[in-house]
Amino acid sequence: MKKQVFASVTALAIALSTVSVPFIPYSTQAVALAAEKPSYQTRAEIPDAYKWKLDHIYPTVKEWEKDVAKVESLANAFTKHQGKLGTSSAAMQAAFDDYVELMRLNDKAYVYGNMSLDVNSANPDLQKLGDRGEKMYTLVTEKTSWVQPEIVAIPDDKLKSLLSEKELEPYKLFIEDMLRTKPYSLSADMEQLLAKSSPLGGAPTNIYSMLSKDVRFPKIKDETGKEVQLTRANFISYLESKDQNVRREAFKAYYSALINFQDSFASTLAAKVKGDNFYAAVRNYDSALEASLTPNNVPTKVYDELIDTVNDNLPLLHRYISLKKKMLGVKELHMYDIYVPIVPSDDKYISFDEGKKIVVDGLQVMGDDYVKAMSEGLDGGWVDVYSTDDKRTGAYQWGAYDTHPYVLLNHQGTLDDVYTIAHEMGHAMQSYYTNKNQPYISSNYPIFTAEVASTMNETLLFKSMYAKAKTKEEKMYLLNHYLENFRSTLFRQTQFAEFERAIHEKEQAGESLNAEAIKKIYLDINKKYYGKDMVSDEEIGMEWARVSHFYNYKYYVYQYSTSFAAAQALAKQIMDEGQPAVDRVRKNFLEAGNSAPPIEVLKAAGVDMSTSQPIEQAMEIFEETLNELEKLVNEK
Repeated sequence: MKKQVFASVTALAIALSTVSVPFIPYSTQAVALAAEKPSYQTRAEIPDAYKWKLDHIYPTVKEWEKDVAKVESLANAFTKHQGKLGTSSAAMQAAFDDYVELMRLNDKAYVYGNMSLDVNSANPDLQKLGDRGEKMYTLVTEKTSWVQPEIVAIPDDKLKSLLSEKELEPYKLFIEDMLRTKPYSLSADMEQLLAKSSPLGGAPTNIYSMLSKDVRFPKIKDETGKEVQLTRANFISYLESKDQNVRREAFKAYYSALINFQDSFASTLAAKVKGDNFYAAVRNYDSALEASLTPNNVPTKVYDELIDTVNDNLPLLHRYISLKKKMLGVKELHMYDIYVPIVPSDDKYISFDEGKKIVVDGLQVMGDDYVKAMSEGLDGGWVDVYSTDDKRTGAYQWGAYDTHPYVLLNHQGTLDDVYTIAHEMGHAMQSYYTNKNQPYISSNYPIFTAEVASTMNETLLFKSMYAKAKTKEEKMYLLNHYLENFRSTLFRQTQFAEFERAIHEKEQAGESLNAEAIKKIYLDINKKYYGKDMVSDEEIGMEWARVSHFYNYKYYVYQYSTSFAAAQALAKQIMDEGQPAVDRVRKNFLEAGNSAPPIEVLKAAGVDMSTSQPIEQAMEIFEETLNELEKLVNEK
């Protein structure tokens, strides 16, 4: 199983209002007695209650090493099946039974090695652990790379006959997935060669990870005039400051530090794009976009229609930006000005424990079984909560078929962090239900559906909080937060998707992807999305250097947008229908895994992503929410 990092797409940008009446939003009502924001320099300082329990996977490193050795032994032995897949259904079943045993253990060992390093990357022993896991994974990839070429080489009539046998029924969809890329499959020798080259193809990802850690940010002054260290983890919190000088200084300091490394970041991104285009060309795809979407059974028109539909609706985003500018009361609205709450709150720190309660309360609509399992996970070693300098930034959910889900956070105590808990636990619950109800071979749900459950959780949390809002100011705050989810997901992630398509097309056309070229592409797209009422500061042209998804994956971020639209539809059905919709979503979506094509899975749950209609419907919800906010703002 390849690593899946699911960063929360919760809103990070909220504008400041001229409304001066402070209030405590629903999400922070119980925070008055919360402890002050903790600060940990080392992992050893963090209480065990806030660390994930990797000993649930392996009690000791020695136990892990035994499984690594076993994986390597199984991988080497697996080649005994080579050349025999088409001889009989029994031979094919034996091969895939061994494949499942190998991959289940490989996933478990690989997850442990990588997650150990993610929370303590400066530890040299854990670096060795991570390297050992990568070598194991590469070996498994090499020793299994012949399977797909051999399957696609079996004559169609013969393969059809084999698949009609009862013993191969569990593997039918898995094999059909392989056949989908039959026109792009290569000879066994070529597939093995590409497998051996995988560390080279993954080099830009590793380089970016290390390069990001090498960037040192300067100190800035906070609202009290105290000198504080700017870091990757606290950058957004300073952009949410009510003091414009703090926002401006943090913004310029952060991007100035990145600009010092702009050529290194550009070279790394260019290498990633070149690799994407190279592997696509070798397999005779028309583009890296086609190569990325075809294995997931998603047509490229879904990607293109998303960008076209969002572009058609950019006037709505421009209208929202105009409202922000008006309420902030500034002559010029800058990129660093959109991260401040439109209605002032008391800004008290929301502890992780309080955040858990808010999330559990807000998701009661999902039913007792869902809430019980989620609560047990939050308290049972699934989650790693607090940041340190050598911990991976952002947030993700990961795990293996034979582990419970794991969630990495970097909790800073904001309302966005509360939504991040809901988001990542949405991923965790989808993994939990899928692994309980699907065999291993169909348990790894595709990335096209991966962000739906998480974003649905965020939407349901908002609905719960808004229903309990009592004051005009509280309603305005929550409405704007919801609008920010649209801006930072449906619009912003599509902006990223458009940028990603542009740089791949530019490289494919033989044009240079140097730092200045990349900055210009990014800045031009940013200006188009935010419109004339936003000053697209030159520094924002470097934002691509801090978006890890550009370096870790290809053509991933568009799925945040499509998933957001699907999530709005499913959340509405749950709110409108209650338990029948919950049962349908759980059975046909959360438990489905990869048991059917992703578009069919979502269609069975209640939303058809094969058309642009869900995007249009989401835009209607955005406009309705914007209308409601404007109405409240204009009330006397």
